[in-house]
Amino acid sequence: MEQQKIKLYGDQLYQSLAERKAIAPLTSLEADFTIEDAYHIQQRMLARRIEQGAHVVGKKIGVTSAAVMDMLNVHQPDFGYLLDSMIYNEGEAIPMSGLIQPKAEGEIAFVLKKDLMGPGVSAADVLAATEGVMACFEIVDSRITDWKIKIQDTVADNASCGVFVLGDRMVDPRDIDLRTCGMVLEKNGEVVVTGAGAATMGSPVNAVVWLANTLGKLGIPLKAGEVILSGALGAMVPVKAGDNLRVAIGGIGCCSVRFY
Repeated sequence: MEQQKIKLYGDQLYQSLAERKAIAPLTSLEADFTIEDAYHIQQRMLARRIEQGAHVVGKKIGVTSAAVMDMLNVHQPDFGYLLDSMIYNEGEAIPMSGLIQPKAEGEIAFVLKKDLMGPGVSAADVLAATEGVMACFEIVDSRITDWKIKIQDTVADNASCGVFVLGDRMVDPRDIDLRTCGMVLEKNGEVVVTGAGAATMGSPVNAVVWLANTLGKLGIPLKAGEVILSGALGAMVPVKAGDNLRVAIGGIGCCSVRFY
């Protein structure tokens, strides 16, 4: 794709974010649109946000569970960047005015104490580099109208990242089996989604391995101090003003969030 078009589409996505107005799928405008093109567009959108003072604090892995793949009809993982402007505290209220069409995912977040640079990163390397894991919510939000996305659309749109909330405690991942830890997600006091660590590429650790090695091929490290969102443990939950959500992940902890 020509550099001019990459700039154009990256700027359109940034404007969509700034104005809270969804745009048509980019794949409906471009017949020959590769995933590599999409990551270049993502970088342009990201650069616009950094120009406005945002800082990268971590990375996210998207479309890792079968439930989310089926909901979006997207069948491979992707990645995006977490910015300091996306962070909300445990229990804090998130304004709907800052979002377009949000959905909540219960996830396990990794907090790194050492850099990870692929290729060649193993599960053991990920565990050794992790300070701790936390229950979290990722509030995904698409700048594409009605979530009518293909993999190229969500990649270009920073992996449909909205905001995220980290939970109430951090634990050593070597003290628990991240494959079997169960998740219960409640919306307004009612259980709406259940899942387990194995839903995320067999284990959330595998998702971080994939990310470290995928980014490593591009010369991009996972850095000490960064937060890595490892992907949904179950289906996405649409949210609206007035909703209260809570996720509990066995052996790890809880996270809650409300919307207004």
